Formats: sequence, structure tokens, C-alpha cells
Amino acid sequence: MNLTTKQKQHLKGLAHDLKPVVMLGSNGLTEGVLAEIDNALTHHELIKVKVASGDRELKKAIVDAIVRETQAVQVQLIGHVLVLFRQSEEMKIAVPKAK
Repeated sequence: MNLTTKQKQHLKGLAHDLKPVVMLGSNGLTEGVLAEIDNALTHHELIKVKVASGDRELKKAIVDAIVRETQAVQVQLIGHVLVLFRQSEEMKIAVPKAK
């Protein structure tokens, strides 16, 4: 799923007040963490994940792995906070139509 700039802006606005649902610690990206992110995406559709890593390359690799494994869309990455979106069948969040 690809999002247009307008759709991403809309989702960023919705995500602004959200708190991180999942926080990656010193153990990094484990199967349990991936399962928790997948559950949160299924339930909420739009979530924040806090990626605590000082190394930029490692953080980018972790973010890429999360996006790939969960089939989610990376909406935004600011500092250590990643915003993810994955539409569920219930379509709880209305995304503006792509033109």
C-alpha cells in the first residue's frame, strides 16, 4: 500500500496525540516484539513505536525490518519514534482518497 503526501499528512495529524504503544529495548527486534507490533496494528491501525538505538544505520535496519515483516506503511520517523499504519478489514481510520 502506497500513501500519497496528503494521506500521510492526514495520518500524521491523527498520530500526533498518540503515545508509543511498543518500545524496543536493549534486546532489539525480537519475535515477541514483532508479534506485539502486529497485534497493535490489527487493533489500532495507526500506532507509534519507540526505537531506542543510538546507531542510525541500526535504527534504519530495524525500521525497515518492522515495515517489511508487518506489511505496514511507514508514515513518519522523527527521532526515535516511528509512526506505522496498516488498514484493517474494519477500516477504523478513514484515509482520504488518492487523486
